[in-house]
Amino acid sequence: MYKCILLPTDGTEFCERALRHGIALAKLVQANVVGVTVTQPLHSALPRSLIPKNLAGVVHGETVKAADEKLGVIERLAREAGVQAEILRLSNDHPWEAIVQAAKDKRCDLIVMASHGRRGVSAVVLGSETQKVLTHSSIPVLVVR
Repeated sequence: MYKCILLPTDGTEFCERALRHGIALAKLVQANVVGVTVTQPLHSALPRSLIPKNLAGVVHGETVKAADEKLGVIERLAREAGVQAEILRLSNDHPWEAIVQAAKDKRCDLIVMASHGRRGVSAVVLGSETQKVLTHSSIPVLVVR
């Protein structure tokens, strides 16, 4: 049924629940998984020449470290389940865009992602990456709550 399942994560407990679900599904249908986390690029109102060179490096290093920790969870869960996993660390101002593009690039046939369950004003104000993926993806999206 599915051959490649994309598993986006932001490292939250909600996402770990979706990761476990996606990996269990992958094992059941003998699919591979592609784990992805999306960080936002460093932006500043200051010109680059005014930012200390080591500050950008430190911020980048910490961002990479945090992303690798999130992706490490996917690697571990997939390994424990005997599921083949590929890992992607992407950077984009809009995580949903990177998720949709990664699914296309990796020829995934399903995206499994979490819903954080926000309702009311907080959902409208904060927006939902999951909602944006649902709106813009051309492949099926399974939302885990």
